[in-house]
Amino acid sequence: MLYFLALILIGFLIGSIGTLIGAGGGFLLVPLLLIFFPALDPEVVTAISIAVVAANAVSGTFAYARGKRIDYRAGLMFALFTIPGSILGVYITNYIPKHWFQVIFGALLLVLSVYLFVKNRKKNVAQNALPQHAAGGNWKHSSITDKSGHTYSYTYNQLHGIIISVLVGFISPLLGIGGGIIHVPAMVQWLQFPVYVATATSHFILAIMSSVSVGVHIVNGHYNDPEVLRMVIGFIIGVLPGAQLGAYLSHRISTTAIIRALAVCLALVGVRILFSAIAAL
Repeated sequence: MLYFLALILIGFLIGSIGTLIGAGGGFLLVPLLLIFFPALDPEVVTAISIAVVAANAVSGTFAYARGKRIDYRAGLMFALFTIPGSILGVYITNYIPKHWFQVIFGALLLVLSVYLFVKNRKKNVAQNALPQHAAGGNWKHSSITDKSGHTYSYTYNQLHGIIISVLVGFISPLLGIGGGIIHVPAMVQWLQFPVYVATATSHFILAIMSSVSVGVHIVNGHYNDPEVLRMVIGFIIGVLPGAQLGAYLSHRISTTAIIRALAVCLALVGVRILFSAIAAL
């Protein structure tokens, strides 16, 4: 019973933090599984994580939808282009040695952390440098007014967003991180989405993409083990309310604080994973 309650508590924390920064929480769950359940194969680790990410993303998406901060036009387009990679990524995990899985994952987290620290902008990215009349062709202009009455107006390159989405779709199920950990920084720094819109829209994309990945894992039988299924259920019970809390807090915390917190989490987890992989040599 205590073990199951611990799973629920961990799920709640993952749901809160993952939804707060629009990352789904897989970047936290995967290292926890690697550290505390070293006997699990990479494909099982990613299967557990992506199921929890899917539950988190669906719950968080409903909360963000109520806040009216999801860019559905961009979200649907980007989600569509994540699907092929999300299917391929699931199958490739069957052929990655555990040691290299840890090395790749840890290195990716460190690179993202450094990038966020260096590129973190203090200005409001909603004030996009491109004028509205520049929209056309690959350039799309969006204007969203959220539930509180705040309007976000921005212009982004749709082709760049599609390319990023294809890559995210492949990497996220491959490592079980969901993709938001990559998609949010990319949408903010490269596509110039406002942070609050990026986190909400990323969660919407993640809900679609991760659900497809879960379906592939089910077909491959990665949830057939009763213990694995028990872990998934425990995490999800905690994730669902945690996601609601994260969405509630997301627009009450400054964008700079969200990005910095994300970078710190990435660095700490990345160092821990790499240390474990090196020690195993």
